[in-house]
Amino acid sequence: MTIFEALRKDHDIQRDLLARLVDTHGDSDERDKLYQQVRAELHYHAAAEERALYIPMMSIDLTQEKARHSVAEHHEIDELLELLDETDYSATHWLTHAKQLQDLVTHHLDEEEQEVFQLAGRGLQDKQKTSLASEYQEEMQRQRSA
Repeated sequence: MTIFEALRKDHDIQRDLLARLVDTHGDSDERDKLYQQVRAELHYHAAAEERALYIPMMSIDLTQEKARHSVAEHHEIDELLELLDETDYSATHWLTHAKQLQDLVTHHLDEEEQEVFQLAGRGLQDKQKTSLASEYQEEMQRQRSA
């Protein structure tokens, strides 16, 4: 498995959780459960992805700019999560913010899959692509079990 395949697998999980989240209503246990899952998955994924993919990409001239752009998008996602944390589940604008999060994350994932992965594929060596996948998966496992 390559780093790109490992990341795509988790991207699919994020897309599914976000789609289910924006279908929730009011201050419900379902909304809380899904939001906590989304929040955790996004946090774990960003940390592991930055270590396993973006740090190596930053050391390659060809991929450095894309890596920095993607890390900046992770910070935008964090800011939107902070806004959601501060908003009551029953507030009408909570769902508006959740949909903004879905749009931002979907844009980020699509950009990674359609642009970043192709560029990184040219910059990283084949052996590195599989070793980075293991590094990413180990970090995700560590974070999920912490």
